[in-house]
Amino acid sequence: MRLMTLFLAALAALAARLRGEDPERGDVPGWVMITVMTAALVLAILVPFREAIVNAVQNALDSVTSGG
Repeated sequence: MRLMTLFLAALAALAARLRGEDPERGDVPGWVMITVMTAALVLAILVPFREAIVNAVQNALDSVTSGG
């Protein structure tokens, strides 16, 4: 009897998800937009300052790996 109840609850949750009534689903297009905008922001910063960023990271790695 308990197994049947669990099965029916899972079936009801699946049906709600397929109908788009699942409150846990979230806003997928919003997250996609945030991800794309973050990638664009990283590129906008990286392109003009690439040499400075590479030099800063290289200097930091050199100071850590030189043992001093």
